[in-house]
Amino acid sequence: MTDLSPVSAEGSRQALHQSFEALIEGLQAAEERLLAADPRLGDADLTDGYRWLFSVLQAGLDTQVWADAGRPRMVDIVGPDKKWGGDNSDAYYQFTPIDPSRTYRVRGRRGDAVYLSFTVYGGPSDGHYSDRIVGTINDRQLEFADDGSFEFVLSRRPHEGSWVALEPDAVCGISRDYLIEPTRGRRAEWSIETEDPPDHPDDGPAVLARRFGYVRNWFDEQTTMAPVRVGPPNDVGEPYPVPTVTMGWAAGDAAYAMGGWELGDGVALVVEGRSPQCAFWNLCLWNPFLHTYDYRYERVTINGGQVDYEPDGSWRIVVAGSDPGVPNWVSTAGRSSGLLWFRWFLPESTPLRPRTRVVPVGELAHGGKGHGAAGPR
Repeated sequence: MTDLSPVSAEGSRQALHQSFEALIEGLQAAEERLLAADPRLGDADLTDGYRWLFSVLQAGLDTQVWADAGRPRMVDIVGPDKKWGGDNSDAYYQFTPIDPSRTYRVRGRRGDAVYLSFTVYGGPSDGHYSDRIVGTINDRQLEFADDGSFEFVLSRRPHEGSWVALEPDAVCGISRDYLIEPTRGRRAEWSIETEDPPDHPDDGPAVLARRFGYVRNWFDEQTTMAPVRVGPPNDVGEPYPVPTVTMGWAAGDAAYAMGGWELGDGVALVVEGRSPQCAFWNLCLWNPFLHTYDYRYERVTINGGQVDYEPDGSWRIVVAGSDPGVPNWVSTAGRSSGLLWFRWFLPESTPLRPRTRVVPVGELAHGGKGHGAAGPR
């Protein structure tokens, strides 16, 4: 426990108060940016924006205030009611803080995940986004027992078996597990413990004041990234390959492509393409705050295990406001515009750029049903 003299204790209390006030001011400033950022925001997107602010704040508190690298735990950082930073309906993400001077053992059980990984990030430890990947281990590199269990070590010292090397700037780890049917499938189980936990927490007023400052850094950085518009509308950009360098909390195993859509009444966006062999791929519709619409009520994302493929293995996805009567419909959730986000995990090659066209919804209904052929997963 931090031991403070009366003088330093008074100073720490004042710093704690000032740090708390600064955090509240940051929330108010973010609302002002939200209201001034884009006059095209409709009521639904604006409502999402307010929820998004508190999701970002919640993630900041989880990762900067409650996080304890001495006795860590894996914490969900996105979900149906915690949307920010490019979430999707098919994945679970968990966060843990890391102290590179310690040794950790991570244990888990695969469940029904078709892809899972654990990525260690390096960079600043003051709430700003990480600026590089220290190391990643995925399900292709892990050894699984008959019951799907696995374990590996995080340490600066080499270890036998599965091991991720920590470096002096390692600050956190994030697990990812992707399921074809996440509402019915068994999500992966994750746990982490350190071999040499401290006896007492470091949680005095000065520490909390500093951590509130980290939350403010986090909150400001995240909330100045959005809202986002991508142009021209109704197009998808050239996919970029699995990166050798990345920043933020992006995955190191995935290729991505981004686009935007803008549709009036009675028309749909048809997106056609072909996915390389990969562990998993999906398309998500996002609002301008880089999070999915409410996938509890309608399909606003679709993955490679849910797609109805053409006989040649290609696919056609239809983005529309109402069901056009064809396979692979993804709903706009009552919005007139938004973002498109593709990801392909462990692809054998960089995906080809998807093709797009806007067509009357009536033309699609006359095209009949798809062929239902199995395609790449």
